[in-house]
Amino acid sequence: MGDASSPAEHGPSDAAFSGSNRDFARMQELFFFAYRDFTAGPDAILAQYGFGRAHHRVLHFVARWPGLTVADLLEILGITKQSLARVLKQLIDAGHVKQKTNVRDRRQRELYLTEEGEALADALSAPQWQLLEDALQRAGDENYDAIVAFLRSMIDKDAREAMSALTHHRKRQQEGV
Repeated sequence: MGDASSPAEHGPSDAAFSGSNRDFARMQELFFFAYRDFTAGPDAILAQYGFGRAHHRVLHFVARWPGLTVADLLEILGITKQSLARVLKQLIDAGHVKQKTNVRDRRQRELYLTEEGEALADALSAPQWQLLEDALQRAGDENYDAIVAFLRSMIDKDAREAMSALTHHRKRQQEGV
C-alpha cells in the first residue's frame, strides 16, 4: 500500500498564506464562479451554432479591431496557426467573418465581421456586458479604474505588452500615421 501524499504535494494550502490577511482560496473560488457565470450566456448562444469559446474569442477581437490581421490575432490569442485556421474556416464558411488581402502588404490577411458576424458578436457580448455593468454597480463605479488595473495585472506580461502595442498600432492607423 502506497503512502498517502501530503496536501503540500498538491499545491498551496491556506496555511501557505497565513502571514497575509488575503484569502486567496476565496478569491480563487470567486474567479471560478465569476468565470462560470461570465461564460454561461455566450456558451448557450454558441452551442446553437455548433461553436465554442475559441469562436467567441475570434469574433470578439475581430469585432473590436476590424481589419485585424491573422498574425495579430494569433499573437493575441496565443494559439497555433492550426487551431486558428480551423476556427476561422468555420466562421468564414458560416458567413460570420470575411478576409481581405492587405493592400500595402499582400502577405497579410485582414479580418472583418460580416453583418451576421456583427449580430452574433453583439449577441455574445450582451449578457457579458450586462453582467459587468451589474457587478460594477454593486462594487461602485468609483472602483472601475482599480478593477481594470487588477484584471490587467493578472494578464501575462508578454500579453499585456502585445495588447498595448496593438492598441498603439491601431490608434496610429486610425489617425492615418
